[in-house]
Amino acid sequence: MTWLVLLIGVVVGAFSGVVGVGGGVLFIPALVWLVGMDQHKAQGTSLGALLGPVGLLAFLEYYRQGNADLRVAIFLGVGFFVGGYLGGMGAQHISDNHLRKIFSLTLITLGAWMFFKR
Repeated sequence: MTWLVLLIGVVVGAFSGVVGVGGGVLFIPALVWLVGMDQHKAQGTSLGALLGPVGLLAFLEYYRQGNADLRVAIFLGVGFFVGGYLGGMGAQHISDNHLRKIFSLTLITLGAWMFFKR
């Protein structure tokens, strides 16, 4: 599971670097779908991975309530750091039009999944 979580961090970081979308928008579905976390645990863990840009206090509250996995959050954070750099480099080689389409399709797809999921 460690390698899967680290890979999720790298992929989400790279994709976030390309389209500029927040890591939580991608971390949370990945943790639910691929790791099997429930919504609260996925949200708390995502906050832990994004502590620097998101905020320590929100993560601490999730953690106190048992809704964050610190170990997974650290691995996601390391992967996100590396992936964000790689994605940012890659985005410089994608046209503005294609980048806009990637971004909009990402939001539509995630929004539709969340809207229609029971």
